[in-house]
Amino acid sequence: MLNRVTNQMMSASAQRNLQSAQSRLAGLQERALTLKNISRPSDDPAGAAQSIAMRAQLSAATQYGNNISDGNGWLAAADTALGLSTNVLNRVRDLVVQASNGTLNTTAKEAIAVEIEGLGKDLLTQANTQYLGRNVFAGSSDTDGAFSNATPPTYNGAGNGSVERRVDGERTVRVDSDGGTIFGDGAGSVFALVSDVVADIRSGVNPNARLGALGDRIKAVIDGRSDVGMRQARLGQAQESLEGMKATLETQRARVEDMDLGKAVLDLKLQETNYQVALAVTAKVLQPTLMDFLR
Repeated sequence: MLNRVTNQMMSASAQRNLQSAQSRLAGLQERALTLKNISRPSDDPAGAAQSIAMRAQLSAATQYGNNISDGNGWLAAADTALGLSTNVLNRVRDLVVQASNGTLNTTAKEAIAVEIEGLGKDLLTQANTQYLGRNVFAGSSDTDGAFSNATPPTYNGAGNGSVERRVDGERTVRVDSDGGTIFGDGAGSVFALVSDVVADIRSGVNPNARLGALGDRIKAVIDGRSDVGMRQARLGQAQESLEGMKATLETQRARVEDMDLGKAVLDLKLQETNYQVALAVTAKVLQPTLMDFLR
């Protein structure tokens, strides 16, 4: 059976069409304002899922970047301390050579002994270097210093785990250094060796016999610094890789989420035109009659 088309039915249909056109126009206006393809998940469920996944990867990449920055701080502190320690030990070796000169009088030798004592304290200070309140030469130990102030100093990091920073989903890099290996521990430490040198000078014993041991300790410090340098290089490589990954992820995210300005303006103007046309057509089709004014 055919239904008669009434003015009320025509008005209702026209109203639905206008509301639909106005809704599309409002949506395009919002996109043009935010320049975002996806304002809510319902705009593009598949795209929203991709966006969430990429944002999660970007967040992880940002954290990896923070880890790398923190690791660089640890290694830079260790590198500086080991560089200064090398200078201290080289000075100690030079003074030992001077003290081995049999022509020096007691006063001159005492002056050398006093200077070496001071250098020993400087060396202990470098071995107890901290970064953000953490010992860089004592692993995960939370003691006040990597080495105690005992005579000779003892290593407080023995048995503690290393400090590592994750630089990506599969790799970690150690950022502390093993002070026990570099400086030794107790009677076998470089600090005890420096004290023995001072004792030899003050007792009149030629300290020249300590030069070999000093050379070994200098080598241990240099080897420790070389290891730090290699790990700094690994962090640098990880940083470069991370920056490339972040750039790729950002490009992919922008492709899914962001809207091209030119396209946004063109779509908006086109929909505005369509809406204006719909209004004009509706006004022509639903012209009021005399009966409309008499109701």
